[in-house]
Amino acid sequence: MITFTLSTERVRNAVITNEQGQIIYKTDTPFRFGTRTTTIYKIKPNADLSDMRDQFDVIGEIEWHSFTSSKFRFGGAEVDTKEFIPRRGFTRRKRIFTGPDGCPYRWNLKPRVVVLSRNDGTQTEVARSSRATFGIIGKKRKATLVVSPELAQIMDTVIMTFIFVEKLRKDKDEK
Repeated sequence: MITFTLSTERVRNAVITNEQGQIIYKTDTPFRFGTRTTTIYKIKPNADLSDMRDQFDVIGEIEWHSFTSSKFRFGGAEVDTKEFIPRRGFTRRKRIFTGPDGCPYRWNLKPRVVVLSRNDGTQTEVARSSRATFGIIGKKRKATLVVSPELAQIMDTVIMTFIFVEKLRKDKDEK
């Protein structure tokens, strides 16, 4: 499994590192009144080996709306979330999408975590988040997202949809 650690549970402004502590993704959402946009960045290989500064490429954006459908922007396209990752289920806490690999997936927004499964007959779990703990009982740890290596080819989509559903889950849990 591939384990990503989040610098904060506030996923709209977070640094996401791998098991070696290397920054792989980061998100940035500048404060502003009205519509806010989260930009999702991915580390890019540095061509100059003597330059130790991290460089990032934008892989997508999420434009957050309260009363209308939010929007994803990636790969030169803009799509409404109600079309790309619509709600499903009796409690409306499931979000389904088709990955770039052509396979259907489902995020389940549980009370404290989100779980990604294949949305087929197997319902195989392929990713799961965990919340940070303060260490009062057990060891202190940061929030994580653990992803199956079989999703390596669609990891950018997994991360982008995770940012979206985790923000929704957190908002619902705080109500």
